Amino acid sequence: MKKVKITLAKSLIGRKENHILTCKSLGLNKIGDSKVVELNDSIQGKINLVSYLVKVTDADQD
Repeated sequence: MKKVKITLAKSLIGRKENHILTCKSLGLNKIGDSKVVELNDSIQGKINLVSYLVKVTDADQD
């Protein structure tokens, strides 16, 4: 599977509760936190939900 690096780029303060919980389920708690994950349908759905908060890059490039 393809691996991607997800980085929290914006603050979670004042966001919808389900968006905050989605970021926390991805392992992103503070601005600048990054995780490398394998891209599958569930992860892609989470990324789509909080796309305005995160930056996604290909893990092979970093």
